[in-house]
Amino acid sequence: QVQLVDSGGGSVQAGGSLRLSCAASGYTGGNICMGWFRQAPGKEREGVAALWAGGIGTYYADSVKGRFTISRGLYLQMNSLKPEDTAMYYCAAKIGFCGVDWSMARFWGYWGQGTQVTVSS
Repeated sequence: QVQLVDSGGGSVQAGGSLRLSCAASGYTGGNICMGWFRQAPGKEREGVAALWAGGIGTYYADSVKGRFTISRGLYLQMNSLKPEDTAMYYCAAKIGFCGVDWSMARFWGYWGQGTQVTVSS
């Protein structure tokens, strides 16, 4: 079992920055993929970024490349925020490699409660 508690959301103007944090507990192995997803009203939950705890390498959605950075701990640094980044953000975990389908929410088994990010223009 993995327990996740995410935090750090808020309201910012376009061009601003936020840093999300995820506190994970209950799993001590290195064979786990950790990531961030987001879901805007009326839209599907989408993968934003991920990393595998057992090695190097990170994964990003095209829409956030160059603006967001995922790091161990788990954190998501979000810079140059845009109104279209507005969503509920969720920390997530799945046992094993991240894989080519990392951005598909149905393959992830553990979720945080979510933290709201609102970007105004």
